[in-house]
Amino acid sequence: MTTTATTAHQSPPAAETRSGGVGLRLGGLRRTFGTTTALDGLDLDIAPGELVALLGPSGCGKTTALRIIAGFETADAGELLMGGEDVTATPANRRDIGMVFQSYSLFPNMTAAENVAYGLRVRKAPKAERAERAAELLELVGLPGRDKHYPHQLSGGQQQRVALARALAIRPRVLLLDEPLSALDAKVRLQLREEIRRLQLELGITTVFVTHDQEEALSMADRVAVMKDGRLEQCAPPSELYERPATPFVAEFVGTMNRLPGVMGDERTVEVLGQRLPVHGDCPDAGHAVEVLLRPESLRVSAGEGGKPGAAVTADGAGPGEAATVRVATFLGGTTRLHLTTASGAEAKADLPSWEAGSLTPGSRCTLTPHDHPVLVEETA
Repeated sequence: MTTTATTAHQSPPAAETRSGGVGLRLGGLRRTFGTTTALDGLDLDIAPGELVALLGPSGCGKTTALRIIAGFETADAGELLMGGEDVTATPANRRDIGMVFQSYSLFPNMTAAENVAYGLRVRKAPKAERAERAAELLELVGLPGRDKHYPHQLSGGQQQRVALARALAIRPRVLLLDEPLSALDAKVRLQLREEIRRLQLELGITTVFVTHDQEEALSMADRVAVMKDGRLEQCAPPSELYERPATPFVAEFVGTMNRLPGVMGDERTVEVLGQRLPVHGDCPDAGHAVEVLLRPESLRVSAGEGGKPGAAVTADGAGPGEAATVRVATFLGGTTRLHLTTASGAEAKADLPSWEAGSLTPGSRCTLTPHDHPVLVEETA
């Protein structure tokens, strides 16, 4: 089955734009390194004040895109507009961009205040202005009283806060974040991503955030741009990306996805687990064998064997489901994930509220039925 890569929602919805920032347009950006194509005609519009996360596997081009925005890399083709101005050939030091790296990159011989004020010093701002701005930003990022501390006297989370304050000190038009939280432990990551989002909303600064962490992208961004092989697969708000992925790649990359065997029916429907479901996206001809993509929470599990393998679908589309056996039950707090095998031999994962899953222990016989939602399908080879 052929899928379409550059799908809808590359441009931000007008209602979601915020004042205070500057818009970005990446138009047909292409970048190669020898025989490797890092970017292959990347198109993306970012609204003023919007936070967009670039998400994708290693080598998909997200860091290259960020470096081109920063001016550290030059595109082979395409254009970069900032606030409507073509800055494709503008040197990095004239783009008014703040950048926070994965490694904190603080000057070890400078205090926190001196690190924050460094960009202003380079711009020859008066000493009093530098000191005032540094104190203001250290307060803003939650580090009052740490102005005279050196980097080695600060924790990793505190050092990253100083790096963020330094990037904001010059009042940049755009803020770029290159996996800034990946070196921190889980608790600090959670605290700092909430802090970054709060600051970004408060300041209204246009922000591009590169991450490989799906949870970070979905929890922080106004929109998430999923990339593959240097191209944009889909750019959409987190809920839309998760609930209505445009391609099988997006569906499987963002969150957990089951692949279950099905057969195409008439009128853009597919028969799976004894149920007829509507199909969105590319749709093979009726009668073709396909794999149906279903989220774990889109599967209903009932104790007892009400369903049978290959059960017939009723005229109204409802079906009795398919018999299955619980292999593993993993308690995850409020949710329990069941690993099941259907009577026809397919493997599936289903997420249930833990209070519903208490009787579904390993070895339990049950019935597996999908909820009636549109699904993506992919034709089997």
